Amino acid sequence: MLGIGARTVRIWVYRIPVDMRKQYDGLAALVARELRADIRTGDVYVFVSKTRKRAKALMWDGTGICLYAKKLVQGHFSAPWSCPSDKAAMTVSASELALLFEGSEVALRKPLSPPIV
Repeated sequence: MLGIGARTVRIWVYRIPVDMRKQYDGLAALVARELRADIRTGDVYVFVSKTRKRAKALMWDGTGICLYAKKLVQGHFSAPWSCPSDKAAMTVSASELALLFEGSEVALRKPLSPPIV
């Protein structure tokens, strides 16, 4: 899985379904344009497809952009767009990200960890 050990790394889940044909540059453009953020901060940005069968995580490791992708054979990823909010992205903890990428049904239902300050 992703090497996210520091609690200071923020993980953002984009709340709108994404076309999973997008790669490094297309997803980085979403981060810049839609979230008004810089990928080079070291934060992790997570995207889920409309069918909820595919998800990708994008992060800067200090030398370049890393892309982690997963396609579920069974089940579906949680739908971040079903979480009530008016923001384009929501923050989650590393534990919640692990649950999301495992296809857990409890992922994103309610915060499992206190927010990072």
